Amino acid sequence: MTDERHQIEAAQRSPAAFRQLYRDYLPQVYAYVAYRIGSKWDTEDVVSDIWLKVIGGISRFRYQGEGSFRAWLFRIAYHSVTDYFRQQRSAAELGLEDVPELHSTDLPPDEALSRKEEFLRLREHILALSPRRQEILTLKFYGGLRNIDIAAILQLDERTVASHLCRAIEDLQQCYRHEAEQS
Repeated sequence: MTDERHQIEAAQRSPAAFRQLYRDYLPQVYAYVAYRIGSKWDTEDVVSDIWLKVIGGISRFRYQGEGSFRAWLFRIAYHSVTDYFRQQRSAAELGLEDVPELHSTDLPPDEALSRKEEFLRLREHILALSPRRQEILTLKFYGGLRNIDIAAILQLDERTVASHLCRAIEDLQQCYRHEAEQS
């Protein structure tokens, strides 16, 4: 039995084990939602909703191999973010004060501000991508998922995911090159 399987089965029986599972996966879920939504307050609401759904459904979860829990968890996150945007109708403009804290708060103030500004630039470039590429990119880099897991969540072929991912990265590189040329 793998460590992951053991951890999931323990979490289904024990609140203490579930807390550990929560601690292990929260940073990736939070990062994914934060980069998709942007607003600190809305991110926290959506992440809370995701974990309530996980608590309500973990007893029915059946382990199907390495990565199956992560795929299940991010399928819940994906649908929660989709529901959020359906209710909001669009991504809101963000100010620096709205940007979620994703890294250590021990950063010097100037570096923390610089990271927030970079977050806003990156978010702007990501929002310029097609919705499918936005989703694949954020699941890959902010959710830390493998292409096969992304394919399962979005019900796509793994090669399609790889193609969109490659094109999204190329599009982002082109945005940054264009930005550098304008400076």
